[in-house]
Amino acid sequence: MAGAVQWIAESVQEILQISGLTVQTFLVLCSTFFLACVVFNRSRNLPPYPAGRVPVLGHLLALGRAPQLKLTAWRRQYGDVFTVRMGMKDVVVLNDYTAVKDALVDRSELFASRSPFYYLFDAIFGFGKDIFSASWGPEFRQRKKFATTVLKNLGMRVGRGSIEDNIREEANCLRNRIAENNGQPFDVAHDVAVAVANIICSMTFGKRYDYEDETFRELTKAIATISIELGAGHITAVFPLLRFVPVVNRPIIKALEASSKVKNVMREEISRHRENPRDFLDFCLLELEQQEKVAGLTEENVMYMAQDLFLGGTDTTANTLTWSLLYMTLNPDVQNKVHEELDAVVGKSLPTLSHRSQLPYVNACLMA
Repeated sequence: MAGAVQWIAESVQEILQISGLTVQTFLVLCSTFFLACVVFNRSRNLPPYPAGRVPVLGHLLALGRAPQLKLTAWRRQYGDVFTVRMGMKDVVVLNDYTAVKDALVDRSELFASRSPFYYLFDAIFGFGKDIFSASWGPEFRQRKKFATTVLKNLGMRVGRGSIEDNIREEANCLRNRIAENNGQPFDVAHDVAVAVANIICSMTFGKRYDYEDETFRELTKAIATISIELGAGHITAVFPLLRFVPVVNRPIIKALEASSKVKNVMREEISRHRENPRDFLDFCLLELEQQEKVAGLTEENVMYMAQDLFLGGTDTTANTLTWSLLYMTLNPDVQNKVHEELDAVVGKSLPTLSHRSQLPYVNACLMA
């Protein structure tokens, strides 16, 4: 091995002497060649690139401040399918129903996997160790089928034995919590988040949190931080190496710290779930021992799968409900009509799914 290294060093030195290059110049040329290969490398069989692509940045400058308008203009010029260079990544853009159906329906298995495009996304969701970010294949299908079956067994269905009773109970707790403010203005966002999370927690962990629980307050803050950073369109999505650059990587570090808090809660819950299967974690741990339905299932997989339920359902649903409350506040006439219909059909009790067909105006508002 040492002889081979010495031979290579002597050969490089000889080449430099013959060409008259210095070591510094040689290194610059090698670096330039390497960067040129990376920047100008284009995958084969891709649809055409629109004009305006530049080295390193790709089409980022050409897209401007209104990328949706630029993409529409490019569609008229280049057709329904074309390629946009986003920094160091190629992105194929599909513009019409036929193209989307052809890719996502007719050839669904070829396009079913999520691209490993965004470091922060992959890091938070375990680089495919969960369900949400896993690549399409037998492992993904087994985990998804197993999780769906467990959730149905735990009440995620319509009809007898559903989780509707838990939802109505938590809605009543939220109503009482709001009533405690005696009509005075307050920020309802945290209470709504707790109510939503408690439904998920009741299925995942077999427990609920108190509205004043400090640990849960920190947990909801961590979830909100993760959601914000994932949706912020960070520059590392198109230039992954920038995650190592100080200051630039601050949002990455912030989101990963928040993700670590969520994972710690998951691990703590897993450690105390070793008895009768009563919730999602219990069923997962039982499968972990038996290895009957999900091949190669590990405790790390269980942790990430539980995190999927928690992250995927808490902040999204809570934000939807909070926006609904805001719109009701801004439109008191609509609020009054909803209130009147609920009073007429439901009365003083809480609504159930069986009331849906009798509440056309409420349903219209929910669908708006």
